[in-house]
Amino acid sequence: MKIASLLAVSALYAWGAEGYAVYQKHCASCHVEMMEKQEVIRTLHTLKAPPMVEVSHRLKENVIISDEDNDVKRRVIIAFVKDYIENPDIQYSMCHPMAIEKFGIMPSLKGKLSEKERQAVAEWVYDRYEGTLFR
Repeated sequence: MKIASLLAVSALYAWGAEGYAVYQKHCASCHVEMMEKQEVIRTLHTLKAPPMVEVSHRLKENVIISDEDNDVKRRVIIAFVKDYIENPDIQYSMCHPMAIEKFGIMPSLKGKLSEKERQAVAEWVYDRYEGTLFR
């Protein structure tokens, strides 16, 4: 493997590890990291928020851009997540109406995460579930 490729992989891993740490500290108390749809249905009454796999899936499904470039879509979704963390609003929610009725809108984390933490967790939300289907 070329040195440039190794450096790129190392950088992605570092951001992923940092993003996961932010998720664990600020998000995991409400958002389960991974859960299949059948388990969600079975345990819906005990969940505090949609599983993070569903959050990522809904973002990727609902954010539509005219540019087919996956890097552009990734940047748009990351920017959306970074903003939504601090400014959640029903008009920007990607949840199914039933999920909004059950969970409401997440509380703002304004002032609780640095710019770097918001960037890291937004990238983690996108990259962690790349290629993962919520079934």
